[in-house]
Amino acid sequence: MPATASPLLDTQKNARNLRAVLAARGFRRLLGVRLVSQISDGWFQAGLAGSVLFNPEKRTDPLEIAIGFAVLLLPYSLIGPYVGVFLDRWSRRSIIVMANALRALLVLPTVAFIWYGTEHAAAFVGLALLVIGLNRFFLAGLSAAIPHVVEDRRLVTANALSGTLGSICFSLGLGTAVILVKTALSATLHGYALLAALAPVGYLASALLARWSFRPDELGPEAGERRRDALAAALVTVAHGMVRGVRHLASRRGAAYAVLAQSAFRALYGVLALAVLLLYRQYFHPSRDLNGSISGLGMVFVAGGAGVLIAAFLTPPVTRRFGGWRWVAALLMATAVVVVAFGLPFRPGLLVIAVVFVNIATQGIKIVVDTALQHECEDAYRGRVFSVNDTLFNLCFVVGLFVAALVLPPDGHSAGVLLVVGIGYAVVAAWYTVTAGRWARRVGDDIVGARQVRGGVGRGV
Repeated sequence: MPATASPLLDTQKNARNLRAVLAARGFRRLLGVRLVSQISDGWFQAGLAGSVLFNPEKRTDPLEIAIGFAVLLLPYSLIGPYVGVFLDRWSRRSIIVMANALRALLVLPTVAFIWYGTEHAAAFVGLALLVIGLNRFFLAGLSAAIPHVVEDRRLVTANALSGTLGSICFSLGLGTAVILVKTALSATLHGYALLAALAPVGYLASALLARWSFRPDELGPEAGERRRDALAAALVTVAHGMVRGVRHLASRRGAAYAVLAQSAFRALYGVLALAVLLLYRQYFHPSRDLNGSISGLGMVFVAGGAGVLIAAFLTPPVTRRFGGWRWVAALLMATAVVVVAFGLPFRPGLLVIAVVFVNIATQGIKIVVDTALQHECEDAYRGRVFSVNDTLFNLCFVVGLFVAALVLPPDGHSAGVLLVVGIGYAVVAAWYTVTAGRWARRVGDDIVGARQVRGGVGRGV
């Protein structure tokens, strides 16, 4: 669409795209599978975080928090490349169903560990690791399946809607958990255990919905593109396969630049995440008021959900009118300004506003990255490419957490660290503007999908 198009026409086109995406029965069902699961994620992770971060018997220090995240995320990051092998080989419907069925079973003993106050046991850590690792498997399968239920030219809208509603449902799960802790339950280990116990109901419902909604091969990979070699041999040679996947991504330069920009964003986001957690846990509530800390973080999650929702409405029309790379560059630069302007006063109200803007950037960039991967990468490589992206997504976040744990004071209050993070976002924005902009102008195409290049959809970003 030309840059001089009327905003009214652009809005009308966005509405038509949204209606077209929702009219696809396969997409509606896939969306339902995701939303039910992510509400349950909110309940499970609220119970998990409450038992570890807001344990009434022990106050965890920043380094322990970073180590906890590393234990939960890094093992998945190490096996992430293998996930792509399965996504490119097995029925994605079966993977989605089995991942959530297994999670429903694994949460039950995890609940028992929380109830009896043994949440620091190795078995508890292992179970939590498996539940969260299977969740990444589940989400990667959903992302790889979307092109099988939505037209290529509507992928931006589909990803905006799917990712946004998924994040909102996750926030809804967290929000209802906060309400339950302050009303029906309590900020105790028993209360956190009961929260986590709600999750298996949603996981099982999500698995059954996927099982009933799709045929075994309906979500890909397509028969002609499915890998047929022996699984054992594939696992042995997975490193070579991942190198080919990385090369495939590197040849899709626009998508590769977007993935790198998102990875840098996540590293800086990790620093901000730990800072916000410490500020609400100690700086804003120095008297160890757990209810006050939980309520404050509840407001942060609500603000984050609002930012995600705003990004869903903004991203499709903006990318169609100005291009995906320009939107990512603008979001990075806006984040640099917001972090400094709203973060440095260290006021809860301003911090909540900053969270809204930062989450607009987080979700907007994610929509562009997911769409770029789907739009540019061949289906035979999508599973591996999404696994690489998920690995970088988690790894960079954990790196940011460890950096924050080493440089932040126990209460999270550090103007210097916040200023460095803001400068970091500005540097990433400048790099991405130059590299991605040069590439987009060279190939004359973007992720919008609706734009046709010589009679077909182009491959650059």
